[in-house]
Amino acid sequence: MPFNYDQDFKHLNLREQPELYRVGKGEQGVLLVEPYKSEILPHWRFRTPEVARESSEQIYALFEAYLRQEDFVGADMARKFLQMGYTRARRYANHRGGKKYDGPVPDDKKGQSGAHGRAELPRAPEDPEKAAAARIFKQKWDEARQHPDYVRQKSAFEARYGK
Repeated sequence: MPFNYDQDFKHLNLREQPELYRVGKGEQGVLLVEPYKSEILPHWRFRTPEVARESSEQIYALFEAYLRQEDFVGADMARKFLQMGYTRARRYANHRGGKKYDGPVPDDKKGQSGAHGRAELPRAPEDPEKAAAARIFKQKWDEARQHPDYVRQKSAFEARYGK
């Protein structure tokens, strides 16, 4: 099921109401779902490979802690932050300054990823430091997606909530 952007995320605690969570695609909702956003975001950095390594390890440790607590929503949010570390570092590796699309995000699409009809800007020569940071996050993201407890909990979550 698609991620539901219409929920009142400012007033929702999805640890208390996991039935309202939808996995969606990719990173959908990564900067909305509380309390996880506030728990994970302070650790999310990708400026250099060293910073990316520390960040990805901290987020992966949170991922494992959520799994131990049988908190699938938290684990999935940590997985999304690892994915976002990869995608954002790749964006900065390809586009100096991180701006991928021409023009502003349409008002009705703010908070959602995608081009939304905007043209992609030309790529700059690859930034090797950001590319290395992306590889670090990609490795941790792959580990998270394939983690046996994550796979089991995701399947159980989808079976329980139909999402």
